[in-house]
Amino acid sequence: MQLPRDPSDVVYALEAAFPTHLAGDVQSVLAVMPEAGLAPTMPFEVEVRGRTVAIPSRIYNEEPSADPEGPPLAGTQQVILHCLYSRHSDGRVRQRHLEHIVASSEPWVVPFVVQLAGEYVLEIIEAIGRGLPGLAVPGSAQRRLYGEFIARNPVFFARTERRVVSYWSCYYRWKYGAFGTYPGCALLEAFRAAVAEQVGAQWPRHTPHPAAGGG
Repeated sequence: MQLPRDPSDVVYALEAAFPTHLAGDVQSVLAVMPEAGLAPTMPFEVEVRGRTVAIPSRIYNEEPSADPEGPPLAGTQQVILHCLYSRHSDGRVRQRHLEHIVASSEPWVVPFVVQLAGEYVLEIIEAIGRGLPGLAVPGSAQRRLYGEFIARNPVFFARTERRVVSYWSCYYRWKYGAFGTYPGCALLEAFRAAVAEQVGAQWPRHTPHPAAGGG
């Protein structure tokens, strides 16, 4: 797909977060989203089933009214809406919308979930762990879904691993003295098991080993 050339073009910036076949649904979602005073920031690129998408690190739109004036959003459009607001600048908004999408089987939802695993809000990391029980089940659909995505995006996943370690060390080391006791570590181990099963080999590690101490 062609990524937006002008990052100040909000419509194109948000459309670029999804595969092109969803463009019509994305436009329906954008029609109900209030305009934001700030443009989406710092998009990160990942590959989803052979197509590049560019997902904003943050959006600043207020949430839509509970009683929209137009027709209600359809199922896929609702998922797109929740994906976009999982990138909101308010962590509570991100968590609320994450909980609507974390169990989705759509491949284009996966990068939104994995990105949140590498952020600093512990409650969001715990919500991802609860929402992906299939990661612990060999051969499950969730394992295949996340394993395939990570295999296609090794640099993105390595960056996610390093961010989890960094946020643990900065904000949570006082509570979880060893990285192996931190919920983010357990989530990364589940992701790593998924991709190892997908590729049939051990996957590179960019975190302390769970059995290692905190120092």
